[in-house]
Amino acid sequence: MSTIASSDAALTSELLDKYEAVIGIECHVELKTVSKMFCGCPNAFGGEPNTKVCPVCLALPGSLPVPNARAIEHMIRSGLAFGATIPAHSKFDRKNYFYPDMPKNYQISQYDMPLTVGGVVGYWLEDGSRGECRLTRIHLEEDTGKSTHASADGRLAGATSSLIDFNRAGVPLMECVGEPDLRSADEAVGFLETLARTFRELGVSDVKMEEGSLRCDANVSVRLRGAAEYGTKAEIKNMNSFRSVRRAIESEIARQIHVVESGGRVIQETRGWDETAGVTHSQRSKEEAHDYRYFPDPDLVPIDVTSDVVERVRATLPETPFARYVRYVDDYGLDSKRATQLVDDHVLAAWFDRAVAASGGKAQAVVAFVLGDLARLANESGTHLGDGKVTPEALAELVALTSSNAINSKAAKQVLEALWVDGGSAKAIVEREGLAQVSDRGAIAAIVDEILATNPSVVADYKAGKLNVMGFLTGQVMKASRGRANPTLAQELLKGKLGG
Repeated sequence: MSTIASSDAALTSELLDKYEAVIGIECHVELKTVSKMFCGCPNAFGGEPNTKVCPVCLALPGSLPVPNARAIEHMIRSGLAFGATIPAHSKFDRKNYFYPDMPKNYQISQYDMPLTVGGVVGYWLEDGSRGECRLTRIHLEEDTGKSTHASADGRLAGATSSLIDFNRAGVPLMECVGEPDLRSADEAVGFLETLARTFRELGVSDVKMEEGSLRCDANVSVRLRGAAEYGTKAEIKNMNSFRSVRRAIESEIARQIHVVESGGRVIQETRGWDETAGVTHSQRSKEEAHDYRYFPDPDLVPIDVTSDVVERVRATLPETPFARYVRYVDDYGLDSKRATQLVDDHVLAAWFDRAVAASGGKAQAVVAFVLGDLARLANESGTHLGDGKVTPEALAELVALTSSNAINSKAAKQVLEALWVDGGSAKAIVEREGLAQVSDRGAIAAIVDEILATNPSVVADYKAGKLNVMGFLTGQVMKASRGRANPTLAQELLKGKLGG
């Protein structure tokens, strides 16, 4: 019986079938730019506190912001990758609230006229199933500083003082707001993983959750399966890995179902995730949406994005990870695990695509080498395959030699190892080392006769019903031929002479 653990008990499959989760993800992604969003301070992780600051990001009187053009282009790239609309007109707004790590006492953000609207994120799960989640919008804003609370666990509760580092203040940040289209923790993680893969492929962010360049909140509610109305949602924060996201959502789903089943009422609130305890905990009530008193930022002019700019950016877009995954599975027939391995390393994926093209589309044979012996050689040497001496064209040549039975699998390994050390041509190595497979029936028959004559006891065992000795006899033929005999033909001749 399948279960999801919670703080109180385990949910049975019956309860899981009775209820349906509704999940919406909001994530903040720090953009990869040289400088911050509205000033020239470096945009780089780490460093001594308050050393990457200036009058603009500290909001000193008289300082004026200037938008980062590269950040705006990154936003357009991101929106186009998911099929979003890029409005011709956009603007920055002031989001007013008071918090110590925000020096202006407002955040420059976007409200009713964001840079991108709509879009759809296609994703896949470990079992190969696929789904889609709509995007409400992706908008551009600036990050805040970072507070460190002087308490044993780093939380505000019990702290005697707080320290603030403004190095992060003003870093360009895009907020991706997803629609409540997700129905499980696995789907939420699949959605987030596709976002991260896509932003890395686009070059707009390194999306490292451990460094805070990807931060996400999950809005979770439950309802009776088949119901049209949404349940009351809770927002989960403080998840710093995909594993945490999965565990936190599963825990919250379990908690809400137990509340409802026990006759209680789920309240709208913000909840934190406790990684150690494996449960969410209440942080603050959130019965009503905050009124941030948005208004257009008077220091920043509206943004006009022409169709020429949009098309110029569109022309530079690479194939998205989801599109590549679908191509590998649907067109090449790869299984989900192998397709994901390739997609997660875009340099390896590009190398693989070149090899497949050079081989005339023999994707299955190419991937067997790439994720098999080539991956082993790369791991043993600590060298990425893309930096090795084996070219995609050389591998395609090796695939042609093996598929035509010009060489056997043992010889193919020898050729591949020689290519890894010295590079060059697979065909030239085969000719130089004399590795061409022998498929002449007469020549192999002579070797078979010799092996049978020198192993009478093994022959007797085979005729007595011990058929597993065929492997030994075939191995002896291969050894006598120095690995060059066609093993299929060798076994066929052995069986013929043994009467089986």
